[in-house]
Amino acid sequence: GLQLYLSLNNIWVFLSNKVVENQVKTYITYNKGRDWRLLQAPTTDLQGNKVYCEPPDCSLHLHLHVSENPYTSGNIVSKDSAPGIIIASGVVGPELTSNNVSIFITSDAGNSWREVFQEEYSVFFLNQGGSLVAIRHTPLPIRHIWLSFDEGRNWDKYSFTSSPLYVDGVLGEPGEDTLIMTIFGHFSHRSEWQLVKIDFRSIFQQQCTSEDYMTWQLHNEGEVCIMGMKRIFQKLKANILCVKARNQYISQMSDSCPCTEADFECDYGFERQIDGSCTQAFWFVPSATSRDCITGDSFLNTTGYRRALSNNCTEVMLLKYSPRRQKCPSQAPRGLQLFTSEGTLVATLERNVTFLVFLEEGLGSMTSITVDFGDGTSISYVNISSIDDGVKHIYSKVGIYQVSATATNTLGFDRVILYLHVSCQLEHVQLSAPSVVVKNKAVNLTTVLRPSNVGTVTYYWWFNNKTELDRRRTLDLNLICACISDYFRSHVLAFSSTLDELNPGVSEWREDIGRVVKSSMVQVTGINRDQLLVTVLPGLPTTAEIFIVPEKRPRHGSSLLHLIQFTLKPGVQVNVLATQLSPAPLVDSGDSGHSSTAVIMLVSVVLMGLAVFVIYTFKRYSILDVIYCLCIQYKAQENFVKECVEINPQIFRLIIADIYDI
Repeated sequence: GLQLYLSLNNIWVFLSNKVVENQVKTYITYNKGRDWRLLQAPTTDLQGNKVYCEPPDCSLHLHLHVSENPYTSGNIVSKDSAPGIIIASGVVGPELTSNNVSIFITSDAGNSWREVFQEEYSVFFLNQGGSLVAIRHTPLPIRHIWLSFDEGRNWDKYSFTSSPLYVDGVLGEPGEDTLIMTIFGHFSHRSEWQLVKIDFRSIFQQQCTSEDYMTWQLHNEGEVCIMGMKRIFQKLKANILCVKARNQYISQMSDSCPCTEADFECDYGFERQIDGSCTQAFWFVPSATSRDCITGDSFLNTTGYRRALSNNCTEVMLLKYSPRRQKCPSQAPRGLQLFTSEGTLVATLERNVTFLVFLEEGLGSMTSITVDFGDGTSISYVNISSIDDGVKHIYSKVGIYQVSATATNTLGFDRVILYLHVSCQLEHVQLSAPSVVVKNKAVNLTTVLRPSNVGTVTYYWWFNNKTELDRRRTLDLNLICACISDYFRSHVLAFSSTLDELNPGVSEWREDIGRVVKSSMVQVTGINRDQLLVTVLPGLPTTAEIFIVPEKRPRHGSSLLHLIQFTLKPGVQVNVLATQLSPAPLVDSGDSGHSSTAVIMLVSVVLMGLAVFVIYTFKRYSILDVIYCLCIQYKAQENFVKECVEINPQIFRLIIADIYDI
């Protein structure tokens, strides 16, 4: 713990209580804290007996609590109008305690102390600091006060009331030139408040003159240069009973002193040793002081010392303490460091990344710094001081980038590398699987990521539907193995490129088209709905695959095999072709007697193409509405689409249920 008390305004004399090895001790400094020492105890006690007390085992320790009550003096007091005088309560011994407290006073700003009371007293300044008034600090009633006219060396006892008074406080600012003090309290615990006014004007008969004053010089154990200045004050002579006017003859005379070792403190990066010298701290890098130094020029290099702040000494040639002018270093770069401002090796796509570059040695205008971001771009700086705020860069693609910084001058170079992982947020995962698979044969499962360039992705696969999937990802299950069979047929259907313009690439769109194709297929061919599976595959160009499990002979012949066209919109024709059977190893292509099934597939594709057109033209109608319109158009071979969409959708469903039994 540390507690400070300023004893002389603008003089930088401080008193401090500090805990040392679990003991509270009082220290004093005269040079703004550069040097501290223990307080010297009085040589004799109040009775004149010799006091044996030598630092560091024994010294004077003071209570440095300033009073928060304006009606009491507190444990320590001083006044600007009474230079050099400090009054405090304390003890003599190895540490500060609250037992056997006495009152001590110094007239020379803490160099020497005298014991004035062996009990606790409240001491006030009177007559602008020229006199002292003491009142015993006790819970018992009192009748007397004590006055001193020689800075506490001698005290005179005065009675201020005929009846003992329990004193609670003193009114009035001590030191004012009214020479009137008011003491308030009560005669008993049940009595009313009592105020006793004491007028000291009868004691002081005349105004003070210049002959009533003496000079006093501030010093530190005899050293008169304090913070580079000699300071001389005017003080009232002892036992002069004259009235001081406000600020009369309190002038201060100052002379500058030549700088000495006492005027310097340790510079940044240096620590004071036991012998008083300043040596370099283990963490300090001296070359950092010349980071802006230009090769060929010179700079002031510290010797480990600097003149203390507010010190006014006159500078002289002190080579040991003064900075030395040196040439800027010419050396190869060394100690190059590169890292991100956030201290991590990961970054987000399309966001600023700030790289920080530091160089311990080889700084200067001839040293260039090049930062290569690893994505084909780099930037160079002639002076490293121009990138103190860092180098900013934005990455447009995910990946792991090798970022490097190179410092180069005529004497050599230094290079440092880091690897930065640039990624983006994974928003959507889509899983696609065949609708039908063959037992004991391999199955291809496909995932599609959005966005597709998320960088490194770790996949976790579960094939048991009882296992809970990772909730941290949005998983879109497109079609996962609706049937497992020993034998089936599949047909792949392709569309002309005009259809691809209307493909949004979402699973909902593919599912809607698959339902339209399946319903049309069931109505046209009569194949059992449970035997027919339709999958519209993701990606472009748009393709579909129709599975029939197990194989069933269609009721229609094969005479319908031909090229099918339909109008997608005015001026745009969509061609639908039967392609090769699915190249996947799951497909059984053994029997060629099912060409009529392929033709039926083509017919259903025509219906699907028209469905796409109607869906994207009239999105406000349901899939059943579209199927009904397609069926009317297919059977009647006339363009009734416009009329169809104007019919009530509910009537559509009734008609469809009646005609097609769906």
